[in-house]
Amino acid sequence: MATRLQEHYEKTVLPALMKEFGYDNKLAAPRLDKIVVNMGVGEGTQDAKKVDAAAKDLATITGQKAIITKAKKSIATFKLRENIPIGAKVTLRRERMYEFLDRLVNIALPRVRDFRGVSGKSFDGRGNFALGLKEQLVFPEINYDNVDTVRGMDIIICTTARTDAEAKALLRGFAMPFVN
Repeated sequence: MATRLQEHYEKTVLPALMKEFGYDNKLAAPRLDKIVVNMGVGEGTQDAKKVDAAAKDLATITGQKAIITKAKKSIATFKLRENIPIGAKVTLRRERMYEFLDRLVNIALPRVRDFRGVSGKSFDGRGNFALGLKEQLVFPEINYDNVDTVRGMDIIICTTARTDAEAKALLRGFAMPFVN
């Protein structure tokens, strides 16, 4: 079953991209590949329960079980040892990815305090877009009373676009509120 955003891509965004960039084949046009939502928990070195709480929050927001990320190497200044849990991440694809992007653009981002738009400069040069949120409370699935600590998260939107201009046009087609 296709989501609302998938149908919007097929009917509106895809033809506009093909016309703008002159693609012959619709498979050559950029499309969303995956969305990675990452939550780093610095206090996880002292208390593993905080990492579990972050993973639970991520699972609630995305609708998919979160993977606990572990430290790759020891760093003494951060009191970090190898294989200690330090965060959680979720990789979304297909329907869940479109569903999450829909909720991010239409519900979560407008709820951010003093929100004026996302930076159009946050592309990596290969068509991927990164964005950071300061708190997980902007998602309506999170109950404010059950939150132990306010945590931020990184959201990376990976596309099949070859250039930043193509990726920006794709995300603009999904109503991403770019400021510049």
